[in-house]
Amino acid sequence: MSAAQLELLLRLGDNALVLAQRLSEWCGKGPVLEEDLATTNTALDLIGQARLWFGYAGELEGKGRDEDALAYRRDAHQFRNVLLVEQPNGHYGDTIARQFYFDAFHLPLLRALSASSNARIAEIAAKSAKEAAYHLERSTDWVIRLGDGTEESHRRMQQSVDDLWMYTGEFFDADAVDREMTAAGIAPDPAALREPWLAMVRKVFAEATLAVPGEAWMQRGGKQGVHTEQLGFLLAEMQYLQRAYPDAKW
Repeated sequence: MSAAQLELLLRLGDNALVLAQRLSEWCGKGPVLEEDLATTNTALDLIGQARLWFGYAGELEGKGRDEDALAYRRDAHQFRNVLLVEQPNGHYGDTIARQFYFDAFHLPLLRALSASSNARIAEIAAKSAKEAAYHLERSTDWVIRLGDGTEESHRRMQQSVDDLWMYTGEFFDADAVDREMTAAGIAPDPAALREPWLAMVRKVFAEATLAVPGEAWMQRGGKQGVHTEQLGFLLAEMQYLQRAYPDAKW
């Protein structure tokens, strides 16, 4: 096992886990009951995906760390998720903008990983892509409904997509890990996913009567373990029980 392959698995698992934790914060607080349930189900899908990535990562690492250890017993600097997924929920338009940006990247990534030279990664990605297709359909629908809704919903949705735009460039930045995985045929070149992602964003925003944000400074560092303070707060809540009562059994 290469160190780069372990990093890839952690990035995939951390993206799913951290976003799932953010979405779970809406449980019981959604704007309508149906949407409350849909958001919670999306979170559960992502937790299931994180378990698969972490389970495989633990096997490859061979140090006795299982999915729970990887989720609950790493500090913020050891997480490899992109910065976008750790951003606070804000109002529902913020949550939808974050979700759409991620889904529009996540589905093509998983489809590309389904052709990985690593059979286990290909298997997990193919299963996850079926769920991600629904996630993208749902977030797309909400971007359009809010963007092309009332004057107030349009204004808020535009502000949401503008505010979160600076976190999207990290999706497509390739570092040494990405380059090694691409050369081995295990994962796609992140840069190759940028144009399909932009095409999807432009198409949906046009229907939603939203303006695509212009060029902006892109925040980076999450994939290398450099995070915003928001991740620390999120992990403090998510990991509290395991940290306070290690190895506790129900």
